[in-house]
Amino acid sequence: MLYTVVDIETTGNGYKGSKITEISIFVFDGKTIVDEFTSLVNPEQNIPAFITNLTGITNAMVRNAPKFYEIAKKVTEITKDTIFVAHNVNFDYNIIQEEFKNLGFDFKRKKLCTVRLSRKIIPGLSSYSLGNICTVENIPINGRHRAKGDAEATTELFKRLIERDDNFTINSFLNPKSRQATLPPLLDKKTVDNLPETFGVYYFKNLAKEVVYVGKANNIKQRVISHFYDKKKKEQTMCMETADISFTKTGSELLALLHESAEIKHIYPKFNRAQRRANEAIGLFSYEDQKGIIHLAYNRLKLISNPMMKYYNVSEARNHLELLCKEFELCPKYCHLQTNVTSCFHHQIKECKGICCDKESVEEYNKRVQKAIKSIGIGAENLVIKETGRTQNEIGFALILDGIYQGFGYIDKQQSEQLETPEDYQFFIEPKKDNKDIHRIISSYLKKK
Repeated sequence: MLYTVVDIETTGNGYKGSKITEISIFVFDGKTIVDEFTSLVNPEQNIPAFITNLTGITNAMVRNAPKFYEIAKKVTEITKDTIFVAHNVNFDYNIIQEEFKNLGFDFKRKKLCTVRLSRKIIPGLSSYSLGNICTVENIPINGRHRAKGDAEATTELFKRLIERDDNFTINSFLNPKSRQATLPPLLDKKTVDNLPETFGVYYFKNLAKEVVYVGKANNIKQRVISHFYDKKKKEQTMCMETADISFTKTGSELLALLHESAEIKHIYPKFNRAQRRANEAIGLFSYEDQKGIIHLAYNRLKLISNPMMKYYNVSEARNHLELLCKEFELCPKYCHLQTNVTSCFHHQIKECKGICCDKESVEEYNKRVQKAIKSIGIGAENLVIKETGRTQNEIGFALILDGIYQGFGYIDKQQSEQLETPEDYQFFIEPKKDNKDIHRIISSYLKKK
């Protein structure tokens, strides 16, 4: 069996934007090096100063070097029918694959990661960076952060791993049914194997034990593994940082969604963006004017009390009001979307029935405003949403009192039979904050049910 041990240096702009500046490939038969190819590469873009400081490769050095398409045939030929080996293999492999993709060629090779192999065959190291392993193993690196020096050191490391592989770890990694080669390099396979296949919330953590991503799942193990196969740049970057995964079982999808939303707003993980926002600043409220017409309006939260809905910014509030106007045929003038007008523009295009120009009765208009108000938020005064618990002997539940989400909790089935009102459940909840994202989750759930 032949292996090609590969190392590349790049412009350092992430998977999609990164271009190769140097490549080194050692053909290895398991005992000796039988061939080698090393070359600088013209990336056809500027090399950032911090990359030059790290690698020593300057723009001047690569100016007359071959472009990737000029060495692509050599890379294809030398790696054909070999196992692609690298330290953090997904990094090198994905960037090379992207270079070929830009040329219209599909580059595919079996691959092995010396980080993952080292974690199995040389357990207990404080770090599995190439520099640290080579220090521990007394492997010289003749040119750190240069492709040839790193590739040569990785080849020597791989040779030692083969010699110590008493448990056939390499064969298990090459087994198509094994997930080893697809797992993030810092993550132990046992961590993934121990994940449950049930509803819950999972946490991706980096080497410093910081939570970098929170997700919810109907099947925790299946959802976690799906991240490893995702080709998006964000997913790949996140997985490369992941060194550990923890989880919390919730018993149901609804409680997983509620718990995920609360955790994201509490932890603010770097790779969660959709719900990682600052506190709401704008509130929606209603009032009745001297004519008896009900207005819908928005203002800063500190200037109003008991808002019907909270928003993160004015734009979000206006967008919601515009949707209410369209759905319930409300007047933009009385929703404070069009100001300083006698009659609204929507009446001219027949989207307002004319309350603003005395062509509709106040009573008829207010009926539609009340329907719009009822559609806002959770739409329930006091409600206990009962769900499957984490075990057969308990139920999970979400609690709403006075139209405000209170939190969720779990209770023994027999004990729940003794609770008579929604208020009784508040002693068994984990209190959580009410917000627009929670309203969206619960409203969507209630509509489905």
